[in-house]
Amino acid sequence: MGDAERGLPIADGSLRYDDLRAALIDSYVQKGNKSLAMLPDGTETITGLAQLDKACGWSATERGIKISKLTTEWARKFQRDRLAEGAGPSIINRSLQALRRGLNILREDSKLAVVPKIRLLKEPSARQGFIEQAKFEELLAALPSYLRPLAALLYYTGARRGEALLVEWEQVDLLRREITLRDSQTKTSEPRVLPLPSRVVALLQDIEPKRGKVFDATNLRVEWERAVVAVGLGTREKIDGGEGKHDWYRFRGLRLHDLRRSAVRNLIKSGAPEKVCMKISGHKTRDVFDRYHIVVTADLHAAMRGVETASLALPSGAPEKPTVKGKISVQSVRSASRKVRKHA
Repeated sequence: MGDAERGLPIADGSLRYDDLRAALIDSYVQKGNKSLAMLPDGTETITGLAQLDKACGWSATERGIKISKLTTEWARKFQRDRLAEGAGPSIINRSLQALRRGLNILREDSKLAVVPKIRLLKEPSARQGFIEQAKFEELLAALPSYLRPLAALLYYTGARRGEALLVEWEQVDLLRREITLRDSQTKTSEPRVLPLPSRVVALLQDIEPKRGKVFDATNLRVEWERAVVAVGLGTREKIDGGEGKHDWYRFRGLRLHDLRRSAVRNLIKSGAPEKVCMKISGHKTRDVFDRYHIVVTADLHAAMRGVETASLALPSGAPEKPTVKGKISVQSVRSASRKVRKHA
């Protein structure tokens, strides 16, 4: 059995993980992909790549393992190790997709003959998380004051966190109650206006000085998890990292991105046209928008109460007009006449 049949990449022996990583990042840069991020040390990265870097022994001074070591079995072991660390299928798959894409780029560049089979884990259904306004106000109070303007903007407008963190004060018009996002700041590369409710305007008015970036996200993940736990919407369990490793926390509960789902649901419930709601939240396609429009049992009952209210408004005792669908044929009349004669 040859290397290809055993899931081994046929590669130049000098190729290292560093070559794959560089090719992957270059591809993101060339395509202008908005998911490309910059770490504080200046390193470019994408979702799931940091975990891949660690598993492949890559750093600013180390080139990582040989490409020939990145086999189907290596990918399976990566899955097992990450699951044992408490990682979920979604983030593990982002790492494996980055690996697979990098290998395919090397093949397209004629540096790799065969790409090993890399299978992804089954991911859970789309999250259904959202938060009602009364509970959100409780959560907002549990957050540090400097994080409240950001959380409120995400909850009321459905803006993406990455978009919000790029906003500067010159884009904010408190008199007109709006923030103008530039095309270079949005995921869809289209400019859009975020209308601001009174709650967000009040929080923004309290910020001083009004220059530079508007929203502060310092220690956001940890403070968010603590606030969520404080109001009973999640748990944060300390996990022993073992000898020579740092302890860490396993968080389960309301995610920051659930504020975007809540915003979409609230906009729809307000009665605003869906096209307007999509314009505010920045959803470009209907299928993705529908995934964010969470319908719960309470919504269904509210809809039925609306039907009952409408029916009660009709005049009592008013006979309903029969509706006739389609045309009446001669054959249908003759058939009806035969049935009458039969039962006479």
